[in-house]
Amino acid sequence: MEPRRYTPAPDVLRDRVILITGAGQGLGRAASLACAAHGATVVLVGRTQARLEKVYDEIQAAGGPEPAIAVMDFRKAGGPEYLSLAEQLEGTYGRLDGLLHNAGILGQRAPIEHYDVGTWHEVLHINLTIPFVLTRTLLPLLRKAADASIVFTSSSVGRRGRAYWGAYAVSKFGIEGLSQVLADETDSSGHIRVNCINPGGTRTAMRRAAYPGEDPAAVPDPAELMNPYLFLLGPASRGVTGGTFDCQ
Repeated sequence: MEPRRYTPAPDVLRDRVILITGAGQGLGRAASLACAAHGATVVLVGRTQARLEKVYDEIQAAGGPEPAIAVMDFRKAGGPEYLSLAEQLEGTYGRLDGLLHNAGILGQRAPIEHYDVGTWHEVLHINLTIPFVLTRTLLPLLRKAADASIVFTSSSVGRRGRAYWGAYAVSKFGIEGLSQVLADETDSSGHIRVNCINPGGTRTAMRRAAYPGEDPAAVPDPAELMNPYLFLLGPASRGVTGGTFDCQ
């Protein structure tokens, strides 16, 4: 099925536990609201407590299942924080049905010869190393689910490099590779699938930073792009693994 043509049932994610990083704003917020609206218990992960609480309140006001909040600053988090998150999830839910890697940073728009080395390290850490570490930590919980889905956020510049996208593009090339490797490693299990999703140009703070002169109305609101996310995180994508999909 083409994810962009998918129409989810109202309760398609009922009883599923789905963790979403970068859940406090932008695409992460939209995905959290959409998953909860379709029945999922959402674990909201981000670095700003107030933003996560606002999304929590929005889910509650809409009548969704009670979400959970996990405040994590990926720039500073170490092994104990990841292990603590896994222990809390196991103690509360006993498993994890979905993991959406949405958190990311843009870094610089600059040519390689002028790219700041510290920024390069930070972008690769947040956009590539953290998804690896979080996935590695949570795989045992994903294996306990009957039907688990891991979704990595990619980009068009992670498929074909473009000038001045620097570490961001390189990190997304890495995400595509990480997704493919993990998909191949988990394919024989039959109940963990791994895919990439490219949201495309979207009305977010990162988009504004990348294209400051663009009219925000020229790109869609994140809420308009959620059906492909629901497809990949829900039962309709069983058996679909190792793929990379576009929202637009």
